[in-house]
Amino acid sequence: MPRPRDLKENEPSFSHRDRHRVAVLVRDRMLPIELGIVHRILGRAAGPSGEPLYEVLTCALVPGEVRTDTDVTVNVAHGPALLAEADTVILPAAHGVDEELAPGALPAPLAAALAHIRPGTRIASICTGAFVLAAAGLLDGLRATTHWSLCDHLATLHPAVHVAPDILYTDETTATGRVLTSAGVASGIDLCLHLVRSDFGASAANRVARRTVVPPHREGGQAQYVELPFPRPGTHATGRARAWALDRLDRPLTLRELAGLEGMSVRTFTRRFREETGLSPQRWLTLRRLERARRLLEETDLPVDRVAERAGFGTAASLRQHMASALGVSPSAYRRTFRGIDTAVG
Repeated sequence: MPRPRDLKENEPSFSHRDRHRVAVLVRDRMLPIELGIVHRILGRAAGPSGEPLYEVLTCALVPGEVRTDTDVTVNVAHGPALLAEADTVILPAAHGVDEELAPGALPAPLAAALAHIRPGTRIASICTGAFVLAAAGLLDGLRATTHWSLCDHLATLHPAVHVAPDILYTDETTATGRVLTSAGVASGIDLCLHLVRSDFGASAANRVARRTVVPPHREGGQAQYVELPFPRPGTHATGRARAWALDRLDRPLTLRELAGLEGMSVRTFTRRFREETGLSPQRWLTLRRLERARRLLEETDLPVDRVAERAGFGTAASLRQHMASALGVSPSAYRRTFRGIDTAVG
């Protein structure tokens, strides 16, 4: 097989200029699953009529074969010049390599590649890709995460980074753009769905999640699943209460009511609920109600006060408060942003 040629600086590599352009920078010892996650989620995200929302291309420090952490290699056609054209750059992990990157100690080829990225480009990492961003100084003063087993190491090696060891992903805004990090491997799915949701709304994210057969939304602040105790065989779980609550989000729901469905005390129910979801029951209900409100704002013409009622927030003022806290926008602003982009039921 002939070796792929590098791209010339004046030769366009993204063919669809009207789509959001995503460049995935892979390196030796990459994890194939992490590259696949980006292409499967962002590459398959589509609008209500099936039109692709992103163009996703892969690049390497040098075009050609890139080793993985398995017995296969990946043939990459594009070089780092591709990064200069991207709207979003994603760095998957390089297994066993990233963890040694000290502040300001990026290898010259990697530093040269990152120099192609334009100011204002959104940059995201999966798993130990966060070590690259930290070594480049892009995470100084910001919250960041990585695989739970390496969070202490990241904090020690890069003391200027505020490492959050118990969350799935972070999304930080700086003077030069947005920087995101995610925990180990599968949380790359959560990160990519979060990007789709941020760019094109909840319905677009829900559609691609449903096609991929993954949960449409795990909040970034949800705990990484690390050594959580499993329910003992023969004991009750909280799934029945969650399903019951989802059918009644517009109603006031109490902990006592939910716990009673599972035959538990409030204290036991709360503990088991957190073990199984990583969230408190109150936080879980708020997130599900926000998800419903977002879909109603995107997909219906209901007045904001009716959206608030049907989502379980009671009043428009309460909905505005929760949306401002979670998303930084009002319901009306959210509807203006996404109503025209994606109005079909996902």
